[in-house]
Amino acid sequence: MTATPAPCDLPPGAVADTLPWLDAPSLVSELRALLQDPEVRVPARLVQPLPGGGSLFVMPAHDKRVAMTKLITFTPANMGTERATIQGDVLVFDVATGQRMALLDGPAVTAKRTAAVSLLAAQLLAPVRDGPVLVIGAGTQGHAHLTAFAQGFGTRECVIASRTPASAERLATHARRLGLSARVAAHADEVAAQCPIVLVCTPAAEVALGGPLHARAFVAAVGAFTPHMRELSAPLCRDIAARGRIVLDTPDAAHEAGDLIQAGLDPASYPTLAHCLSEAASRRATPAEGPVLFKSCGWAGWDLAVARCAARHG
Repeated sequence: MTATPAPCDLPPGAVADTLPWLDAPSLVSELRALLQDPEVRVPARLVQPLPGGGSLFVMPAHDKRVAMTKLITFTPANMGTERATIQGDVLVFDVATGQRMALLDGPAVTAKRTAAVSLLAAQLLAPVRDGPVLVIGAGTQGHAHLTAFAQGFGTRECVIASRTPASAERLATHARRLGLSARVAAHADEVAAQCPIVLVCTPAAEVALGGPLHARAFVAAVGAFTPHMRELSAPLCRDIAARGRIVLDTPDAAHEAGDLIQAGLDPASYPTLAHCLSEAASRRATPAEGPVLFKSCGWAGWDLAVARCAARHG
């Protein structure tokens, strides 16, 4: 199966629809299986700095049946232009034969798997499931997260906050097409305390959330994936650490979670999503009393989950 890569100048959110056969609940099921599969191998990703401030990411992973590599570029200079900041492809191979099985659009894979990981984290960790979801950032990740939570979390009401009002209105229109009640807020901090689920999906060029939060909020922060990026204020991170719980997507985030590092916190001291899944499976998990921060920096294993779905899709 070969999926033709989408053009890089698609409007915000469109790349997330280039894998129409892959819905969020199915991908969450694959993520759960992958985290419990002893055959999964994920080397450290290579991040090669490029002239002009961009980066080339090389992210391989495999299990006993499927091997894949994601090759993408991250170009911050494209922010605010018609060019995507993330571009590239995912190559999927059959381990036994070496044959290429699929060529997938890299930004589409990144959008869908990141949103599904946030959805899995919310299913495991969110203290409160009812109430409006606040989506901060109305680009590709905001679109993918809103779609995933509508499909797999029972979300029926959302609030959109974006530094670009037109983008916020487009995402609100998409939410209404999904059957959700949607409204646009001028600033995330003005409505965050009313929303028990907060999805921070910005380019991480500046702090986008400072609080105050709902007393038992679940916050998924996905936009910052280097030590120098952050979208949460340092006081907010320290407050959650003091009153609630912080969980990382993988141990690799220990040296990439800029939100936490810049807040003077030690990311390596916090549990990972796999740890929380193990707790839930053994019924040892206890609901958080205060707010929960799920800090996601990305991992080739999440891309492998999409590759496994693609291999089965044929």
